Amino acid sequence: MKPLLISTMLFFLVLVTHAQYEVQIAVLKYRGGGDWYANPTSLPNLAAFCNANINTSINPQTVSVDVGSPELFNFPFVHMTGHGNVLFNQSEAENLRNYLLAGGFLHIDDNYGMDAFVRHEMKKVFPELDFIELPFEHPIYRQKYSFPDGLPKVHEHDGKPPQGFGLVYEGRLVCFYTYETDLGDGWEDAAIHSNPEETRLKALQMGANIIRYAFTR
Repeated sequence: MKPLLISTMLFFLVLVTHAQYEVQIAVLKYRGGGDWYANPTSLPNLAAFCNANINTSINPQTVSVDVGSPELFNFPFVHMTGHGNVLFNQSEAENLRNYLLAGGFLHIDDNYGMDAFVRHEMKKVFPELDFIELPFEHPIYRQKYSFPDGLPKVHEHDGKPPQGFGLVYEGRLVCFYTYETDLGDGWEDAAIHSNPEETRLKALQMGANIIRYAFTR
């Protein structure tokens, strides 16, 4: 696979493993014991939805990439999820920072139970930044699909309202963190969580907004 040339203004998509697709997205693999591999059908389903509805050409055969690997730079969009502990060492944190500063985009979706770990470890990546809650007027909620009230609620968990947080570096959103929504569960095969179709559709539409924002910002 040729490495993706990442621009801070726009992603220029290049050849990947299967020539009929222009780009591939990945799941972030991290240490610490958390189940980074949760929701294995979520990204393939999201890729298929985006290809059918927002004119992307994403390989639905998504792969995993280690946070400290140079292969990280091959992917314009990386998704991180799980239920538990997350651990970055200094080298991994530096690699992730360089990837994001080079134009990469990280979407973190709390599958329940990883909030404290995510916040702690992302401080290693951007010690100068704090997660800020994005206003409902942010463009990420107003791509092809409109979410005037912010993120949809997929799973109840602690009954809190869903929130979307961001790390913004020099005016650019480099990391979008979705909390108390569980979008990834909504992207999974319908039989896995028995979510209503309306809920799954909203989750997929919000995911498509995230993909479109990441690819065109």
